[in-house]
Amino acid sequence: MIDNNLRTEEPMRKPQNQPKVADKTEWSTTISELRRRLGLSQTAFGQRLYSSAMAVSRWERGAQEPTAESYIGLGNLAGDPLCWFFWGRAGLSNEDLMRVMPTLKARLDKNESHDYRIANAGGGHKKSKIPQLVAIPLLEVVAASHGEKGDSSSILHGSPVESLMAAPREWCPNPSSTLCLRVRGNSMSPLISDGSILAVDTSERDPSTLDGKIIVSWHKKMGLSVSRLKRYGPTEVLQPENGKYESVVLNGKQKWKILAKVLWWIGRAP
Repeated sequence: MIDNNLRTEEPMRKPQNQPKVADKTEWSTTISELRRRLGLSQTAFGQRLYSSAMAVSRWERGAQEPTAESYIGLGNLAGDPLCWFFWGRAGLSNEDLMRVMPTLKARLDKNESHDYRIANAGGGHKKSKIPQLVAIPLLEVVAASHGEKGDSSSILHGSPVESLMAAPREWCPNPSSTLCLRVRGNSMSPLISDGSILAVDTSERDPSTLDGKIIVSWHKKMGLSVSRLKRYGPTEVLQPENGKYESVVLNGKQKWKILAKVLWWIGRAP
């Protein structure tokens, strides 16, 4: 179980509406070169970024620029040093990383070469004393606890990005599937408080592997919701942490859809 006392600094600044100035040919060519370096077709490359082959084609032709979320994924795929180009297009800077990872700054100050070791999504680990990091999009999406109503969209990937965050690679087993969203309500307190930020893995959706895990689910009327999935024999229940709130029994009448497993969460100190 993740320590519920985990805290961090305030989230990084919101990406600018206009990306950093760069020649159209530069970003489109860089994307194309990355795909070829990874040896992926446009279809396979798009799947790694939750995009279509058509979208990748538009990027490479310079007809349409990637979204902030796609740029973050491109950076995680590329690894150091190319990640800084893609993350910069999304609004993430070295200063942002320093703000949320002060221990990294202390280590880098002692390293004259500033040899960053950034995680390469889907690749192997590189041995280094410097923490491997991935960038994670913080979405403009809210998951409600019991008694509240969450955002209505059942699709997380492709949602508008509010801000960007950096986290240690070991906290994100599947970087390309990792997103952050906010929580509304108190039914998961004292474990997860109102206003906390959840990091979720959208590749973890199989109920048979999630018994006892905290998840984000979706219901047509209730929208996005956060709760603990519990199995009692053949019965599955969405259970709050706070005993003042009622559990939800999943049956044929309750059309709930599991979207992601919660990996960890952060919140402001009281």
